[in-house]
Amino acid sequence: MPPLVADTERLKERLAELPASPGVYLMRDEAGEVLYVGKAKNLKNRVRSYFQPGHEHSPRIAIMVGKVFDYELILTDTEAEALVLEDNLIKSYRPRYNVLLKDDKQYPYLCITWSEEYPRLFVTRRRGSGNPEDRYFGPYTDAGALHTTLSLLKKLFPLRQRNSPVFKDRPCINHEMGRCPGICQRLISAAEYRATIRQIQMILQGRTSELIAQLEEQMQAAAVALNFEHAARLRDRIHGLEQLGAHQKITVPDSSVSRDAIALASDESLVSIQLFQVRSGKLIGRLGFTAATGEEPGRILQRVLEEHYRTSTAEEIPLEILTQHPLPEPEILSAWLTPKKGRKVEIAAPQRQIKAELVEMVAKNAEAELQRLVRFSRRQEKGLLALAEALELPSVPRRMECYDISHIQGTDTVASRVVFIDGVAAKQHYRHYKIRDPRIQAGRPDDFASMAEVIARRFARAESEPETDLPDLVVIDGGKGQLSAARAVMEEQSYSDIPTIGLAKRLEEIFLPGRSEPILLDEGNPALHLLQRIRDEAHRFAITFHRDQRGKRMTHSSLDDIPGVGPAKRKILLDTFRSVPVLEQASFEQIAKTPGIGPRLARQVYDYFHGETDEPEAILESQNR
Repeated sequence: MPPLVADTERLKERLAELPASPGVYLMRDEAGEVLYVGKAKNLKNRVRSYFQPGHEHSPRIAIMVGKVFDYELILTDTEAEALVLEDNLIKSYRPRYNVLLKDDKQYPYLCITWSEEYPRLFVTRRRGSGNPEDRYFGPYTDAGALHTTLSLLKKLFPLRQRNSPVFKDRPCINHEMGRCPGICQRLISAAEYRATIRQIQMILQGRTSELIAQLEEQMQAAAVALNFEHAARLRDRIHGLEQLGAHQKITVPDSSVSRDAIALASDESLVSIQLFQVRSGKLIGRLGFTAATGEEPGRILQRVLEEHYRTSTAEEIPLEILTQHPLPEPEILSAWLTPKKGRKVEIAAPQRQIKAELVEMVAKNAEAELQRLVRFSRRQEKGLLALAEALELPSVPRRMECYDISHIQGTDTVASRVVFIDGVAAKQHYRHYKIRDPRIQAGRPDDFASMAEVIARRFARAESEPETDLPDLVVIDGGKGQLSAARAVMEEQSYSDIPTIGLAKRLEEIFLPGRSEPILLDEGNPALHLLQRIRDEAHRFAITFHRDQRGKRMTHSSLDDIPGVGPAKRKILLDTFRSVPVLEQASFEQIAKTPGIGPRLARQVYDYFHGETDEPEAILESQNR
């Protein structure tokens, strides 16, 4: 059955059934998967607009429409109910085409892992990749300021510093310095620690003044109770929080109102959106988004706000939202946010005085960010054009893949693949490889065979992947030998038409198949800069994986290879016998008497070190009794 847009008769029948009432529509593909969830106050007009020949859609929506095989409708009584339902369905299905904002990993987020017993606080560029309970704040346009803020928070609050403990029976130096409450040894309860994290979350939500007031009350209570040491710590924390907000610009005289201001700037292909968060008269957050053009400015702003507040808590939602352009459905957005906030949320596009000046400032920042993005895009395009010219390629290489090998004298040999699309790193396509060739061992490295194996494994999967996932250019980190090994495999697998080059580090020589002499580009050539960036990224990615594998091997215990011995049993055995050599010399009876082990597991452990034995069955029977 063809897509709905190509099946004229079926499309006509389906469109004739559309009601002129509010509701939600779900676009589904051939397999029944939900591609897109949308809301409308008039389903008949909105759904019809997707399939009208003369209607200009954004590239994202145009691709989606071509994949729609059918749609489903859910009617509601009001537009506000439709927005709430749309919100719930998006959270449930997570449709790929509902992402209006480009996920270009450009701006960082701050994550609090509430899904863990002892939450962590860290910077990430991948929002929503973890547990749904985790909270993400951002994206923040100023990464430097974000890291400075995080560093100050770690000084003010004793926080978890590591994912795993350094020592099994004592805390590390961070605890002695007062920077960690000793989580690895559970020197603080989870409830107490989570209370500290909630205070940090208040800061990220712009409730610093409220937190300072709470801490001042606690300081006074500690002083009355003659707990002067605790009161002093609270005093220092209050001073630190006051310094944290000292650099923030006061933008609005009315310090009693919390408000967000949003504005955009656009060119023929890109939209830059800025959202300023003002709390208690201070600018506490500047968030940046990008989107593709193709919609009216007001509709873009409305969709950005809906996406932004979808995961927001009541504390993060302001009482007032100022927009550069009038929204097409402000009353629906307000009706949706008001119950989430618990108070009336006002939405307006101001034209005069202080509020209009705030929106104008946001618009100027959006324009400045757009110009920065355009300059960056031009640099990337310049590098791609120069590369195509230098290598005499038939077209500009939109998708470039680079491969590198990493090892120490053949030990823990691994490889990496990094992908650049339009000159920008596409980390979702990065891959690690563990070299499987049994001939490559410690003391016997073979970069040529390793490269051949990686290329063979990469292109063996190409038959099942879309044609768009094939590279326009393959870059091999190495000289003639590595390049020849890669090309031999590609020719064998019928991919010899894909341009491939080798980039040697010593003189930055570019080797091409069939040419004896390398190409040398000027140091200032943008093509060379682009190749160096992708080569260095492949090297970084490979060596990081190699270090990870080497670390795992060095910390690997022979107990990990014994069936039935997991982390808990391993800890019991090491706590009892103190080391693996001592355990190896222990008798079956000694192992079997270890609390929590038992005779059957003891047999597994003993036989692992000594092989099959004829230990008297009487011992096993007596232990069972």
